[in-house]
Amino acid sequence: MSAYPAPMQNALRFCANISMLFTEVPFAERINAAAKAGFLAVECQFPYEIPARDLRKRLDETGLIMTGINAPPGKPGEFGFAALPEQRAQFRESLAQALDYAHVLGAKNVHCLSGVLNGVPMGDARACFIDNMAFACEQAERANVTLLIEPLNPYDRPDYFLTGSDMAADLISHVNRPELKIMFDLYHVQILEGDLLRRIGRHWPLIGHFQLASVPRRHEPDEGEINFAVVLKDIAARGWPGWIGCEYRPRTSTLAGLGWIEKLAP
Repeated sequence: MSAYPAPMQNALRFCANISMLFTEVPFAERINAAAKAGFLAVECQFPYEIPARDLRKRLDETGLIMTGINAPPGKPGEFGFAALPEQRAQFRESLAQALDYAHVLGAKNVHCLSGVLNGVPMGDARACFIDNMAFACEQAERANVTLLIEPLNPYDRPDYFLTGSDMAADLISHVNRPELKIMFDLYHVQILEGDLLRRIGRHWPLIGHFQLASVPRRHEPDEGEINFAVVLKDIAARGWPGWIGCEYRPRTSTLAGLGWIEKLAP
């Protein structure tokens, strides 16, 4: 008999973000914990403290998929380099490391962090971002990977370059490469802009991945100001083929809070 339960059966597929879920156990062991909880896939923010081959072994043991990772963020206080003209070399180094890890882990999504401006003029940052992402898309095409860019809210990430889904869509139109998509985190977009259903419809062809968490506390999505039953039903009705990342901070233990899936998922 398998050590793992039957997979979760829903119209939408949810993956566990093991940077925020299952923190009751060490990082690598969270892959096994997610499998035991019934998840079929995981994602994570920064896996770089553990050799990729060790994580790959865990994935193989459990049969789980690693759907995506973030590129390395840099030193404390930094959060990526894509829009920072003086850090083009760091951007390329970060991208190369992320693509290497993605190759070993089988991850098909890599989130490229835009960076904290710290006084960089917006025009210069925008031009740098478009140039860097054009280069990155060439590398992603060779690696068969989708690059994601994610608007982040100013409470969690002050002075971040990318500040809205409309801005992300505009930047993607200027890069004009199919490898570049939006990481549509419902938590961040609600805080930044609201109007979730219209924004999902407007940007649907450009969305490469969804993530969720409650607003404002970033807990399980069965609390707060977003009606996730309605939002998730809309995403399912549109025929979303990908995963939805569960990137939230559990109120108590991870397992104790997973009842929202049966309650809210279509």
